[in-house]
Amino acid sequence: MTKEKADLLQGTLDLLILKSLQLEPMHGFGISVRIRQLSNEMLTVEQGSLYPALYRLEEHGWIKAEWGVSDNNRKAKFYQLTTAGRKQLQVEEQQWSRLCTAINLLLSHG
Repeated sequence: MTKEKADLLQGTLDLLILKSLQLEPMHGFGISVRIRQLSNEMLTVEQGSLYPALYRLEEHGWIKAEWGVSDNNRKAKFYQLTTAGRKQLQVEEQQWSRLCTAINLLLSHG
């Protein structure tokens, strides 16, 4: 059985990034790996989408970045949630839950 890759719905990337950073700071590549792993290899985030999203989240004050050294001894920017980011994660999770409920209601009326 092969796994098909799922396209991300517009607006879900912020939620996935915030969720990925909930436990610990990570660099960009680590975030993309975490999303892929936690989605059972169903979701992939390309660099061309990830880094603009990280910059946008940083501008909103939901994450902050600091330079550090990665596991393979390379200089990397590590991102972590701010207090505002933790609050935004809750908002995003609630919105996602409502959206899923609405879609499931529509699908059940077939």
